[in-house]
Amino acid sequence: MVNPALGHTRAMSTHDLPHDFAPSNRRDFPGRRWLLVALRSVHLIGVVLVGAALLGDQDAYRPAAAALMLVTGIGLYGIEVWSKPRHAVELAGLFIPLKLAGVAAMIVLPQLAAGIFWLLLVASSIVSHAPAAFRHLRPGQRN
Repeated sequence: MVNPALGHTRAMSTHDLPHDFAPSNRRDFPGRRWLLVALRSVHLIGVVLVGAALLGDQDAYRPAAAALMLVTGIGLYGIEVWSKPRHAVELAGLFIPLKLAGVAAMIVLPQLAAGIFWLLLVASSIVSHAPAAFRHLRPGQRN
């Protein structure tokens, strides 16, 4: 049998999604989407600055750039979990606190910052671009 979590399935329509994925089941507030866009943009600035500091051997601003990533990451995660509480128990949502811990580790363990940075970059790309069926898995829950 083909495993839909690995992306070997037909495209998923909104009718195929469980009820908690429907947009009407999200909590919202005016400007939420634009706030997320702004936070994500600033978060990416932090990612670029940390990468530039590591590649350019400019450690002076790396901790501040990592702190920017940490603060914006906490904001993004907080809004997402508030908006859709089930996100906290899905694979993609469970991964975020691990990423935040990794970013914090880059600040307090500078000797490991480069390795942690690249690990987080690759793992984040894999998780965020994996098929929806994989990202929305709920570990420990039977189908």
